[in-house]
Amino acid sequence: MLRPLLSAAVLLSASSALAGTYSLQVENDRVANSDRHYTHGTRLDWVSDKTTEGPDWVRDGLQTLYPLAEVRAGRVGFAIGQSIFTPKDTAATAPIKDDRPYAAWLYAGASAHAETSRRFDGRRLDVLDSVELDLGVIGPLAMGRQVQNGFHDLIGVDRAEGWDNQLKNEPAVVMFFSRTWRPEAWTVQGFEADVLPQAGASLGNVYTHADAGAVVRFGRGLDVDYGPPHIRPSSSGIAAVDPVRDFSWYAFAGASGRAVARNIFLDGNTFVDSPSVAKNPFVADFQLGVALVWHDTRLTFSQIFRTPEFKEQQGSDRFGSLTLSVRF
Repeated sequence: MLRPLLSAAVLLSASSALAGTYSLQVENDRVANSDRHYTHGTRLDWVSDKTTEGPDWVRDGLQTLYPLAEVRAGRVGFAIGQSIFTPKDTAATAPIKDDRPYAAWLYAGASAHAETSRRFDGRRLDVLDSVELDLGVIGPLAMGRQVQNGFHDLIGVDRAEGWDNQLKNEPAVVMFFSRTWRPEAWTVQGFEADVLPQAGASLGNVYTHADAGAVVRFGRGLDVDYGPPHIRPSSSGIAAVDPVRDFSWYAFAGASGRAVARNIFLDGNTFVDSPSVAKNPFVADFQLGVALVWHDTRLTFSQIFRTPEFKEQQGSDRFGSLTLSVRF
């Protein structure tokens, strides 16, 4: 099961000779002074420039899975990531029936992205189609216990004591599909504003859902990207950066909703009995933040507010997202 992860790691390292954008994303709920629910995510990305770099087998395979756009002629990306989930009470050693189970997901992914432009009534409309295939493992092999408690030991925080009750080992696969529309920005006294509608879906034993939303941006140089990148299942822009000036920036706010058919971190393991909770069929995310782009480097910070994901959950969740992207 770890072979796809190791293969992707090799490919990501080998890509150092290729032009593209390298990104490190970190999401954590410590901004809300808590360790609960979606408590941490880390993701390392490489996304090629618009030229046709990257292996053809990735392009051809993802094109077969996503016939709605010519992703074969677009960018290619690779990623390695881990997401960690815990209940609210991390001091309890026994299973907690009315809270989400401990779980971790370790994965590697390949993606393809197609960008097209057209004009309507004299204004440009850019369209980004993205498809990503993630393969990995959920359960003890995903090393959530080691990462979380190792970091807690480092910073002098109490350990999470209930990891013996986590979801069991299971191969994990999920496809993500998304389309983002970027209309030509409105310009007012030297500043720019736009709205980025997005629609997408996922399919797999990890996540199966449909989603839609939009991000409003205000700043300068908005065609530097397609909005802020986030770790799925949050709505996300592409990790690539296309600088159009020495310094670009924008503030943003957005909202998205998901109609959820499956979330393994709430529903529990697919083939064996495991802890689980009754999920809510609709979940909404609200985000706000700022992105700064200096030459080929982008720094993005977001606050994300997520409505309750399961029936017994008391209150919404909040976590921060920090992404550093550098284009070489």
